Amino acid sequence: MNEDELLQMYGLEPDKKHRESIRRLLQQEMENQEAEDHEILKLLCIMLFSIGNVEDTELIWLAKRKNQDAGSYIDVQLLCGAGVEETIVYLEKKGGEQAHKQLLYLRQCEPYDFVDFSKDQWLSEYKAYYGV
Repeated sequence: MNEDELLQMYGLEPDKKHRESIRRLLQQEMENQEAEDHEILKLLCIMLFSIGNVEDTELIWLAKRKNQDAGSYIDVQLLCGAGVEETIVYLEKKGGEQAHKQLLYLRQCEPYDFVDFSKDQWLSEYKAYYGV
């Protein structure tokens, strides 16, 4: 499946009923070692960001950590579709090594990457990028 097909199927702001399907596709794309770029990986993360379920921050984090290129390609803001504070509180309550690493990363990025953070603004920029 390519980006156009994904956008046609789900749209950039998919209905919440598609969340599990999008999560499965993201997991499959993370396992795809033959992917030449990270466009599909990023698009699926944007879709989950749009849905805004705080639990998806962990899956987006794993996608971002797939490799160095994915880490640069997937914007840190995509980790916070539920909101910055909501995500931080969720990770603090969740605990565990992965949540701790993600929390440290977010706290390091917060003073620089989340100044005047607006989910709507980020979605608007992605809409312009994808021409939707």
